Amino acid sequence: MSLLVTGGTGYIGSHTVVELLALNHDIVIVDNLSNSSELVLERIRRITGKSVTFIKADICDESALSAIFEQYNFEAVIHFAGLKAVGESNEIPLHYYQNNVAGTLTLLNVMKANNVKRLVFSSSATVYGDKNKAPLDESLPTSATNPYGQTKLMVEHILFDLAKSDPSWSIASLRYFNPIGAHSSGLIGENPNGIPNNLLPYVAQVAVGRLAHVNVFGDDYDTVDGTGVRDYIHVVDLAKGHVKALEKLNVIEGCRAINLGTGNGTSVLEIIRTFEEVSKRKVAYQIAPRREGDLATVFADASLAKSLLGWHAEHNLNDMIADTWRWQSENPNGFE
Repeated sequence: MSLLVTGGTGYIGSHTVVELLALNHDIVIVDNLSNSSELVLERIRRITGKSVTFIKADICDESALSAIFEQYNFEAVIHFAGLKAVGESNEIPLHYYQNNVAGTLTLLNVMKANNVKRLVFSSSATVYGDKNKAPLDESLPTSATNPYGQTKLMVEHILFDLAKSDPSWSIASLRYFNPIGAHSSGLIGENPNGIPNNLLPYVAQVAVGRLAHVNVFGDDYDTVDGTGVRDYIHVVDLAKGHVKALEKLNVIEGCRAINLGTGNGTSVLEIIRTFEEVSKRKVAYQIAPRREGDLATVFADASLAKSLLGWHAEHNLNDMIADTWRWQSENPNGFE
């Protein structure tokens, strides 16, 4: 299948490209490299033995996208391109709305003009807001507590309205929980610019000596050890979920929201302790005040992914952390 993968040099995008190449799909990656490195393309080639077509372009650039669609006969699109830092989204919300919402509208218009109506969209469990109780299933009401979450929710509304207006569209909106881990080769993994926003890269950088300690936000929640509980999913399992969703677009009518998670929760301190056991390194941490809007426990009901896509998470927590540590210890400065 001929596929466009937007944001394909990023963390989740690159792992998904590896899985797609293993199945002999023809891939074109479009990425503006705002939060990724072109060096990942060589790593993908080393893992798969295959090269991939890369075009540096921005999804907000309609003329560039139109030229790409005219050059390639795409059958479907997997759309990862987007800004994803919750804290940053509070500081520069207009940039997030411009990139994530307006950029997706531009992509959808170009897809429609070229009669490409099969899409897998990178959504997020943030669309469940802060009022629902775990386990979270796709029937629950949605809301958002920050601009990043709002952009994902807005795009979902757009996709549902689009599919309702034109039933020839087939769209899977995949709501991720907390992706962690890296490819088992140690060649690709999460490579955030600056200070990491997510827990595992932060823990890994403390373990490797780049950062002094982890801030644990709150230790008085009603959980196993007082710290927040989240559903952590291996990035390779997540990548395989995209492949399954792509394969099922021919039976998905309209737009379907689908959770991708393990269905289990792990606390912050459990993550830190497991990381110490796997890495044989001490991970210093200090307790900090709760963050506004944080919930005690968040994990998925992933039964729809199993029944509709035939997908379930296969990696356990030790696998996730071992692969994270292999990536971080072998690439202490990321792709540099």
